[in-house]
Amino acid sequence: MQYVKKYITVGAYHTPEGKTIPKFIIIDDDHKIVIDKLVTSCRAAATKVGGSGIRYTVMIRGLEKFIFEDEGKWFIEEIVQN
Repeated sequence: MQYVKKYITVGAYHTPEGKTIPKFIIIDDDHKIVIDKLVTSCRAAATKVGGSGIRYTVMIRGLEKFIFEDEGKWFIEEIVQN
């Protein structure tokens, strides 16, 4: 499988302590997906597409997914359909 870095829009709120909690993502300007729960966040590399930043592990519809934030830009590792 081949992956690409897909930039997305993320709706999040910030706690008084400075923690960012993503609440939803928007893919392709019209596909809004609600994030059910933030599992964890840590500094990590995006091993499938390169780059690094903060990796957020989130639950979406019962599945664990990664979203990444790098200098204010958010992205996912998207599978390329051949």
